[in-house]
Amino acid sequence: MYKATSARAVPRNTLGVMWKTVSTDCNLACDYCYYTAGGRLEPLKHRIDRVLLEKTIREYMRHSDGAVGFAWQGGEPLLAGLPFFKEVVALQASCAPPNTLIGNALQTNGTLLDEDWARFFREFNFLIGVSVDGPREIHDGHRFTATGKGTFDLVMRKIGHLRRHHVDFNILTVLHEGNVHRAGDLMAFYAREGFDYVQFIPGMRFQAREPHTPARYRITADQYGRFLCETFDIWYNDGAPRMSVRMFDDMLSIHAGHEAGSCNHRRACSRTLVLEQNGDAYPCDFYMGPDWRLGTMATDPLPVIMESPAYRKFLQLKERLPEQCRCCEYLKFCNGGCPRNRTWNDDGRPARPHFFCGAYRRLFDHAHERFASLARKLRTNWLRDYARTGARWPERNAPCICGSGRKFKRCCGPLREELMALGQCR
Repeated sequence: MYKATSARAVPRNTLGVMWKTVSTDCNLACDYCYYTAGGRLEPLKHRIDRVLLEKTIREYMRHSDGAVGFAWQGGEPLLAGLPFFKEVVALQASCAPPNTLIGNALQTNGTLLDEDWARFFREFNFLIGVSVDGPREIHDGHRFTATGKGTFDLVMRKIGHLRRHHVDFNILTVLHEGNVHRAGDLMAFYAREGFDYVQFIPGMRFQAREPHTPARYRITADQYGRFLCETFDIWYNDGAPRMSVRMFDDMLSIHAGHEAGSCNHRRACSRTLVLEQNGDAYPCDFYMGPDWRLGTMATDPLPVIMESPAYRKFLQLKERLPEQCRCCEYLKFCNGGCPRNRTWNDDGRPARPHFFCGAYRRLFDHAHERFASLARKLRTNWLRDYARTGARWPERNAPCICGSGRKFKRCCGPLREELMALGQCR
């Protein structure tokens, strides 16, 4: 039975497959694109071969353990065409074991959306990420066609299709020199347009990268730190946030005793398989060089790819922290950040922390107490909701009801006792 669910509902520990659906093909020429470094004027018209598609989906479903998550990226994945994605969901349905949860997420520049796409996404519960860098004058400064025409008005019209069909969508904003100083303008824009789910990604410069050094960014750690603090102050809204900002959600989750949702701030890198259009497999979107190739789904069985020495090496990177990180009071909130942004010695040892370490510390210094206050409010609501169900409370050594994985006595148990003393919980 096909149980299409939102990608948000797929358990975080699920092995995910991210597919570069059309490789580098794109109908835009954004000047910060890490695939095309300035835009490809004539798309190469790649698309995943059907035999490869079916083999991969079938093998992935065989190892699904009840839930699977697919992410479709590019280039611009909508170039693959609606018939291709109809074939995808048909294969997912035919290959899935009974009662498998299937989540699909797709990242798009938004320019190709129409009513047919929106109906399809709604029917199969796709989570859509749309790239919007802010108001028109910001967005059009970097996101344009091969002829240099801005895309803001077109993208905003196309988002209307998603709204009319009640498609679940996020906004992805790349931070660069044109918007990093305009936190207030961005947050006002999101509020005005009713964008409730937002994610920020610092823009990169991928040219002229030296060996064993992080990719260069379009913004500095100081700029990013100021941006995060200014954005947080608006988002906090006197203790009643109205919008989901992914990094702040991550920090709130950690303060509440859970893991972050994004891999950047988790204890370990996510178990993901990134597939190029031809089936070549890599462990991460940012580790797609020859040294990190795990094999190819065109010929290799999935278990062989997952047991690749390169995959084991990749999964060990996150825990190899610089000394400055090991003794940092904020380590549990960032867990050293993404390994790609650390500086590494020739012998493979980390030499310096994450490029944005200073930005993270600035945010944590600025917002730690308010995050803690929000987390307490969140946990209190969990306990009150549980009490209203009339269910029995867990034993002290049983897993906590909040899903943190910790024992009740070391998680929400003490807060429950405190609330009971105040007469606010049974």
